[in-house]
Amino acid sequence: MTSQKASAARRSLVLLVMAAAIPLILFAGWVVFLNARQARTDSRLAALETLNRVVGRLSSELGLQVEIAETLATSASLDAPDLDSFYIEALRIKQARPLWETIELVDPRGNQVLNLLRPIGADLGATADRENFERILTTRKAAIGGIGPIGPISGKRLVALRAPVERHGELKFVLTVALVPDAVSQILKGAGAPPGWVGVVVDAKGNIVARTIGEPFELGRPAGAAVRRAISEGSEGNYTGATPDGVRVDSIFKELPGTSGWSVHLGIPTDQLDAPVRRSAIVLASGGAVSLTLGMALVWFTARDISQRRLEQEAQAALALKASEERRRIMVDAADLGVFSLTVSTGEVIASGRALQMLQLSDEAGHEDLTLALDRVVDAIEPADRAAVRNALLHCRGDQAVTVDFRTASPQAHWLRVNGRCSHRPDTGGEVVVAVLVDIDDSKRAELDRQRLLRRLGKAEEDERKRLSRELHDQIGQTVTGLLLGLKNVEQAIAQLPGQEGQLDSLHALQALASDIGRDIHQIAADLRPTALDDLGLYKAVEAFCSEWSRRFGVSTDVQTLGRTGRLPPEVESAIYRAIQEALINVAKHAEARHVSVVLDRREEELRVIVEDDGEGFDSNRRASPDGGSQRLGLSFIEERMSLLGGTLAIETEPRHGTTLFMTVPVTNGSVSS
Repeated sequence: MTSQKASAARRSLVLLVMAAAIPLILFAGWVVFLNARQARTDSRLAALETLNRVVGRLSSELGLQVEIAETLATSASLDAPDLDSFYIEALRIKQARPLWETIELVDPRGNQVLNLLRPIGADLGATADRENFERILTTRKAAIGGIGPIGPISGKRLVALRAPVERHGELKFVLTVALVPDAVSQILKGAGAPPGWVGVVVDAKGNIVARTIGEPFELGRPAGAAVRRAISEGSEGNYTGATPDGVRVDSIFKELPGTSGWSVHLGIPTDQLDAPVRRSAIVLASGGAVSLTLGMALVWFTARDISQRRLEQEAQAALALKASEERRRIMVDAADLGVFSLTVSTGEVIASGRALQMLQLSDEAGHEDLTLALDRVVDAIEPADRAAVRNALLHCRGDQAVTVDFRTASPQAHWLRVNGRCSHRPDTGGEVVVAVLVDIDDSKRAELDRQRLLRRLGKAEEDERKRLSRELHDQIGQTVTGLLLGLKNVEQAIAQLPGQEGQLDSLHALQALASDIGRDIHQIAADLRPTALDDLGLYKAVEAFCSEWSRRFGVSTDVQTLGRTGRLPPEVESAIYRAIQEALINVAKHAEARHVSVVLDRREEELRVIVEDDGEGFDSNRRASPDGGSQRLGLSFIEERMSLLGGTLAIETEPRHGTTLFMTVPVTNGSVSS
């Protein structure tokens, strides 16, 4: 027993030592890694100091060349000018400066009048690097251009350094000093870059002007994509690139002052920069491996116990889930509902047997769920309803509810309703719709029959209005007109008799009464069925009605028509006209408004109607007026007409802030005559 306790104590001591060693090993490796990172940072700071030194040296050297060129441009031999004397003077200065390839003298038109590479008086042609030459003509200041094309006389790519030759405020010539191809490279090499580092000078176009390595075949060529991208994004910074021989370098760059957009790039080999970090990473990884081994030894016993407990918990959860699924299935079967879920991101549907049966994808309501694609479910839907179902299911987000009615595909078309809700499920990578299918065939068909009956009743009502309007106008209206003509004849007969002034007054009263009856009959006929609605269409009929209504009730009315103004189907025109008529009657009875606005907006697939007044408004939750509810009845009348056409009615109102009615009716292109 004592030996067993001692053995257990020794094992505990070993485990304790191992546990204490893990953080020490990791800490030591982390310290080594941080030191290596600091060394890398120091190397980058040293590179930045070197870059500043190189930029200063190049700027100084090139500035000196510019000063000499500007001094030469003030030569007295150019006053006359005396080209022979200037040729001898320029040749003497060039021989003293080995980095100069030649000296040119160019007139303002760009033609060379003197070049040390040719005898004086020779035919020289135009100067190269016209872009830099044009800059001198504009600025009248000395400038260093980029590396130019191969010159026709020198046969080399040269760097042009130009200075204006001015006398008495007039530009006589442009003095050009062409540096030898490797002149800038020699300055760059002597600027103090450490061995192994890659130095490059590029002009504003991204062409290589100088390199510390490989310059004979690189000068004048475009620099790498990384270099060009860097200079296009700023005047200084850092980037990662590669040398022509494939060596990867971390580069920093800075614009060279006194030049036309030149920049100096200094690249440090990535292997040289990252070597300390890699070594420290190896040390850190080794320490991590040792720590991992020790940690695994410590964790093994605990992990085994946790694993055992997890298995027991999962078994218990599986039993509980199975029982819950059984209860859910029993409840669903009892309710005669089909259940399905849709993963929006993948379009995968898991449907119960009852759902498959309701969609006519299965003959029996089995107990096994089936996984299938959304497209297969959509194929079981009537083609006219597929887009609505697909959009409702795929475009829901968050905690949004989904409700849509549809018919199954023929020949056994059946009305179903989807009732569901969308939820975000991280485990599936997006939104999941869980929904039930409800059989609404009987209620839907009853509703459709009701709507068809109401449409027929509405058509019969309009036909009866039209008949009554025609009879009032053609029969009673003509009778009243005949009565007026007869009274006119009686008036003429009485007027010829002396002393009949009293009878004439009575006759005039009868004539006025007959005229009033005629106007009332005409107004009643127009209210029953305005002829403008049949002859001119909805828009003209609404304008005429609003004008007459405004005259009768003294309320200012504004009518606007937007979009196309062609004829609409007769049932749409009648319903919209009656809805506007009812709305304005409500305004006249209850609103006490001063101004009413009517807007008819024809969209691509719908007609929108807005009726807005500045009257008293009302409580939208009650929709009843103090006089017993006629306003509520009128709004119900409008809402019923909209629903028969598949449209909607929305109301915005509050007491003392007016009322706005928004009516929308779907109108397909096939049912409209434009």
